[in-house]
Amino acid sequence: MSAPFFLGKVIDTIYTSASDTEAMTASLSSLCILLTGVFLCGGAANAARVYLMQLSGQQIVRNLRASVFSSVLRQEVAFFDKNRTGELINRLSADTAVVGRSITDNLSDGLRAVAQAAAGVSMMFYISPSLASFVLLIVPPMAAVAVVYGRYLRSISKRTQDALAQATQLAEERISNIRTVRAFGKELSEVDTYTQKADHVLSLAKLEALMRAGFFGLTGVSGNLMILAVLYKGGLLMASQHMTIGELSSFLMYTFWVGISIAGLSSFYSELMKGFGAGARLWELLDRKPEFPLNEGRVLPAEQLKGQLQFRDVSFAYPARREAPIFQNLNLLVPAGTIMAVVGPSGSGKSSLVSLLLRLYDPDAGVISIDGYEIKDLNPYWLRSHIGTVSQEPVLFSCSIRDNIAYGAEDPEAVTMEDVYRAARVANAFDFVQAFPKGFDTVVGEKGVLLSGGQKQRIAIARALLKVNTDSFILFFFTAHALDAENEFLVQEALERLMEGRTVVIIAHRLSTIKNADSVAVIDRRHVAECGPPTELLGNREGLFRKLMEKQAFLQEEQQRALQ
Repeated sequence: MSAPFFLGKVIDTIYTSASDTEAMTASLSSLCILLTGVFLCGGAANAARVYLMQLSGQQIVRNLRASVFSSVLRQEVAFFDKNRTGELINRLSADTAVVGRSITDNLSDGLRAVAQAAAGVSMMFYISPSLASFVLLIVPPMAAVAVVYGRYLRSISKRTQDALAQATQLAEERISNIRTVRAFGKELSEVDTYTQKADHVLSLAKLEALMRAGFFGLTGVSGNLMILAVLYKGGLLMASQHMTIGELSSFLMYTFWVGISIAGLSSFYSELMKGFGAGARLWELLDRKPEFPLNEGRVLPAEQLKGQLQFRDVSFAYPARREAPIFQNLNLLVPAGTIMAVVGPSGSGKSSLVSLLLRLYDPDAGVISIDGYEIKDLNPYWLRSHIGTVSQEPVLFSCSIRDNIAYGAEDPEAVTMEDVYRAARVANAFDFVQAFPKGFDTVVGEKGVLLSGGQKQRIAIARALLKVNTDSFILFFFTAHALDAENEFLVQEALERLMEGRTVVIIAHRLSTIKNADSVAVIDRRHVAECGPPTELLGNREGLFRKLMEKQAFLQEEQQRALQ
């Protein structure tokens, strides 16, 4: 900011010392050397500023993304029932980038503009207080306009980010389910739907562009008016011998720099408001406290673990569907070390039993206990580490088969290939995996889409095996609806190896899968309608269990006929 002052001195030196060439040369040389040093220092400082801000900006975005991702994963499952994946991904990617940019590069430019404007105004008053007062009359109205504009921009930025999140959600959901979209021939209609979402984002962007154009057009006119005012008033002051040509030149350059600074401050303020708009969505996630603790509570000694499960007068409805209760006064006892098969009509709540025991949700009333200890008092992280699950539709990650199996271990990095081979052999998965060209390095595709249902279940059993081989004492297994006889036999054989010495709950859909169960619980109309050994329930010709099994067998036959 000293450059305009010294440049004014250079002009005065040339103007006043034109008759004395030797004196002018000496003065001019010293001033130019001084200015060269100033310019070099300024260039080095500017380079350092850009480098440090770029570096810190990336670090801030990285830290912000890590914090948001950590906060998202700590939320209870009910949170994900209400918030769509695409929206959360948009906050994690787009919003963090906007916030990071607004508080690094933008903040750096803003601070530079503030310092430049402050120094420039100070030097303007130093050179000519009367001229400075006259020229700066335009600043207060512009500041008021900037405040109004900034508030509007903050609001429209939040609306734009919300609209962009909806478009991202739609794209993420449709792309991840492209086979369903294609099977129903909905490609063109989905393109139209996404285009409508994108058009909404574009309309908001147009509105923002219109406001920005008007605001920056106004600031541009204001800057030009300031220059014009300097020339008019400064010319009058020169005519009255109150200013030299060098002082007027310096003042003009300071005015120009102050004008640039005011434009920079306007841009800084608008970008900062956009950052606040995007940041408001992030702070909601960062400040949100999960309803359930992640890693707090009581941890039971290994010698106390037996595996007895009990549901006492449990009532439950999903938080997103309070008007549709799943259980009302449900009672169920699973003795330690036994195999309990749970059957019931579709939607009766079989899977909800697992969700409650894993404490993905808390019951609205009643008590769920393990070995007499209420699960609300236990450490959820520790509890889930002792429960193995094999889902009806196992979800595999889009990585290699080896990585999917090793995921079940407490420390996947420590799992050797021998451990993976051993788990695959027990799960009857080794032979079919080795038949693939890349063996255990075969990538299974998104959600394991490149594998069949039976293959996915056997990979899931191998994954669960690495977990339950440690100290897990409870195993949940969901039988699949549509396995052929060979796959069903292989899955059942693998499951029997997992069952030894553990409390096992089988969510059953076929009669063949419960033949080895110690007891069967029939869930109907929000409670346990019948419970007893399978032979006893099948022998009861009027029993609900027998009717349910006959109905399911009939439905399976109908499905086979339809497929044929």
